[in-house]
Amino acid sequence: MQHHAIVTAGTGGIGLETALGLAAAGFAVTVIGRDASQGARAVERITATAPAHPARFLPADLASLDEVRALAERIAAEHAGSGEPLKVLVNNVGAMFSERRNVGGVEASFVVNHLSPYLLTELLLPTLSAGAPSRIVNVTSGAVGVAKRVFDAVEPPGGYYGFHWYGRAKLANLAYTLDLAARLDGSGVSVFAADPGGAATDMTNGTMADPRIVSPGLRLLWPLVRRKFARSTAGPASVAARPSIFAGTAAALDGRTGVVIGADAQPVAPFRPATERRIVAAVRRLSERHAPLTVA
Repeated sequence: MQHHAIVTAGTGGIGLETALGLAAAGFAVTVIGRDASQGARAVERITATAPAHPARFLPADLASLDEVRALAERIAAEHAGSGEPLKVLVNNVGAMFSERRNVGGVEASFVVNHLSPYLLTELLLPTLSAGAPSRIVNVTSGAVGVAKRVFDAVEPPGGYYGFHWYGRAKLANLAYTLDLAARLDGSGVSVFAADPGGAATDMTNGTMADPRIVSPGLRLLWPLVRRKFARSTAGPASVAARPSIFAGTAAALDGRTGVVIGADAQPVAPFRPATERRIVAAVRRLSERHAPLTVA
């Protein structure tokens, strides 16, 4: 019986390299993205690399929670009908914005980096449970270290600074990831976070050179900050994908859960604020309010 894996934002960059690694490990990989032509190229490359496990592309704009719901419904129905197990879900999607944007009335960075993977994961839990032992891999970021740790609302107080808000959304998702691991402990569904470190991708190339993404204090040091960003995003996507591939496939992680895989593709200590009860509870409330699992 064929084992399946899903990689969101899997048609390019780190996501595509993750999909290639999962295919090489024996999974039939479904990549999710917005661009059908890019999806077709990704499928061709993955299938050429692992012809015994043909890949496929499913279109979805993961910034739209309605499309996330439709995607989850389709995937769940397909696996229920075929009986083939979904073994790995990699929530690789991410986005950073230099200017504030809204998606459905909610700030876009929080939607894409947290609410979207949260909703897809929750809706696919029955499918992943049916395929257990299975794994969920949520891609995190070192940017959590610069995040405001206030989650009374989707948007923190103060001005909009894309890098910090990206880090805050990733912190929310990391808190959710570790909480979900505890919730599912013993269920056969393991949950991991994977930190890719840095790589040259469409996201980093498009925003990391814009000083508006950091707070005014850091803008005063922009030449130094920009050089640091340039160094941290200069690596190849194939290297940045290793933590996600390890989290999705490594036998060393069998029976484990709630582990953060660092940029060297080895377990590391979790960022402590992501384990604070106050933050975990606040993130849970925001998630349930802005991405309800059922809609009227």
